[in-house]
Amino acid sequence: MNLSSNTILITGGASGIGLELAEAFLKEGNEVIICGRRESLLQDVKTKYPQLHIKQVDLSVSDERKSFAQWLIRDFPKLNILVNNAGIQREFRVDQDNLAEVFENENEIETNFTAPVHLTFLLLPHLMSQADAAIVNISSGLGLVPLAIMPVYSATKAAMISFTKSLRHQLQNSRVKVFDVVPPIVDTDLDKGARDRRGQTNKGIQPAQVVKETLKAMKADQLDVAVGMVKMLKIGSRITPSGFFAIMNKKAR
Repeated sequence: MNLSSNTILITGGASGIGLELAEAFLKEGNEVIICGRRESLLQDVKTKYPQLHIKQVDLSVSDERKSFAQWLIRDFPKLNILVNNAGIQREFRVDQDNLAEVFENENEIETNFTAPVHLTFLLLPHLMSQADAAIVNISSGLGLVPLAIMPVYSATKAAMISFTKSLRHQLQNSRVKVFDVVPPIVDTDLDKGARDRRGQTNKGIQPAQVVKETLKAMKADQLDVAVGMVKMLKIGSRITPSGFFAIMNKKAR
């Protein structure tokens, strides 16, 4: 796939993997739009990269997704790449935490699964009208082997992997390529300090590595992008799923 002269939307593009992708796509000569929930953070990024287009939107809200999609199609008619990157991650224990609060506050299912599926459906007719288009879904190795202390996050990422496979199959004869990017643990603020609280010293790979492997795969039309140790995780989870689950969750009790 040609990675220059595109118009690209990156959800959750003001930090972490999303911001690293935005920087890389700008360097490749693309028009890039990012969105996020925090206006102040978006403005900080805009100051650093004036050529970026920013939009404050809460993608967990259905009506905001609809108005956002309408704005995109109206103001960016050449939009041809959607990167579903936004997500939240919560660590909790079902026998200790207030589960009603866990579910109602920052609902991971709505943000991590419902929102990208809905946004994809809202933009897909427009993407299919472009000469060359792509949907890039950022999932996680935890969608292959769950981390028990992040049960909902892991489940939403497994759902995204499954959804991406089906979407790709249905669009295989269209002009829309569907990429599934599966990173391992990445050193971002996604966990909101949970790794520090549980004394985890390995914070994961840098976002730059995820982006490097993603762009390389996109240029080669490699639709499944297993990043870093996820290559081994994909194989191991098929050969001995219970064994890899035990390894992943040995210290997470």
